[in-house]
Amino acid sequence: MKYVKATAILPEKLILEIQKYVQGETIYIPKPEAAYQKWGARSGSRKMIDDRNASIKTAFKSGSSINQLSEEYCLSIETIKKVVYSK
Repeated sequence: MKYVKATAILPEKLILEIQKYVQGETIYIPKPEAAYQKWGARSGSRKMIDDRNASIKTAFKSGSSINQLSEEYCLSIETIKKVVYSK
């Protein structure tokens, strides 16, 4: 997170109002909930994992064992079970 000097972006009246509550402290102003993105949405990681999990489920339905999938995808047996048995 990068810091931005309040005097560079906020109007003076607003700074004076904020100073009634806090002076010389660092405050965090969160984004509105509408601006939140789920993990991996921006980088594409979420889609990559979803595609991988779909491939694992398809392979399992086609007869691959959990041990084979664990070796093929370099994931633990427990992780493969979570993927295969999730809805």
